[in-house]
Amino acid sequence: MTTPAPPIPPRYTPDATLRSTPETVSWGYIAADLPPVLRIRSGQTVRIDTVSHQGINTKVDPVTYFGAAGIPPEQVLQDAQDIFSKVRRTEGAGNHVITGPVYVEGAQPGDMLEVRVLDVEFRVPYGVNSTGAGWGVLPELLAQPALKTIKLDLERRVALFSAEVEVPLAPFMGIVAVAPPPELVRVSTKPPGAFGGNMDFRHLIAGATLYLPVFNAGALFYTGDGHAMQGDGEVDGTAIEISLTPTLQLIVHPGAGKAMKWPRAEDAANYYAMGMDANLDAAMKNAVQETIGFLQQRAGLSAADAYALASLSADFRVGEAVNHVKMVYGAVPKQMFRNNAGYWHKK
Repeated sequence: MTTPAPPIPPRYTPDATLRSTPETVSWGYIAADLPPVLRIRSGQTVRIDTVSHQGINTKVDPVTYFGAAGIPPEQVLQDAQDIFSKVRRTEGAGNHVITGPVYVEGAQPGDMLEVRVLDVEFRVPYGVNSTGAGWGVLPELLAQPALKTIKLDLERRVALFSAEVEVPLAPFMGIVAVAPPPELVRVSTKPPGAFGGNMDFRHLIAGATLYLPVFNAGALFYTGDGHAMQGDGEVDGTAIEISLTPTLQLIVHPGAGKAMKWPRAEDAANYYAMGMDANLDAAMKNAVQETIGFLQQRAGLSAADAYALASLSADFRVGEAVNHVKMVYGAVPKQMFRNNAGYWHKK
């Protein structure tokens, strides 16, 4: 991790706004070869509209799709209707619609991009959980598609799951990414990787920070796949998929990404070290190794002491159990360190 910059003022106006239109989104891939749709300087803030693929990745248009679930036409985003009618998904690409790329001036391969999540706004008062045969951790459980449109009470900040169940909302972006190494050109939005992507890391709510290694000039930043809330693992394959508008601050740290193997994150309470692999055991090993490396650097510990401290104090959780590549993260509590640098966001 780096030494955080001064706190964000309590009231701020984004330096730029990026809408989600057919001209500013890509469907199903994270690309290193697309021209930027916005350019900003390091340290600037940007408010980015995103659109969920639910209601777009269908045979019928979004108004018809959501209308069947009781959603009135006026609550269906015009963005979604425009993207449905004008954008086509490339064969073999992922399902997600993502906004970008944003070119961050000065970013070069080997740098690190700090992504501060300043705010995450709801665009609509409903979302979709979609699963079925072949989906999730238990692909054999269901024989038919199971599509559930879930209405939200935004004033009370809960999802109205059923007559007896209300789930607290905690919105975050499932996909936060820089473009992959240029030799890969384009990658599917489905599996995450060193570039970030579809990590579905539920702690990236407002007040969190993500750190990504940079592989291309300008970093080429993307985000999408909004989630109203989600549990660790995302076990049925989806969360409450929803269109969101995050406001982010993008900060370049020269040279700091050279040694990064995987993304890292933090919030006011914890540091988070991640590991990924198609094999869950290997993802766990990678997360433990990343945690040990972080503890050695953060506290000046030997490998043996860092291993012991990871066993004593870090919680290892399966953040993402689906999407081909699994993600495990270690949560390291900040309170155990005698000295912590000031963090930009208070709990």
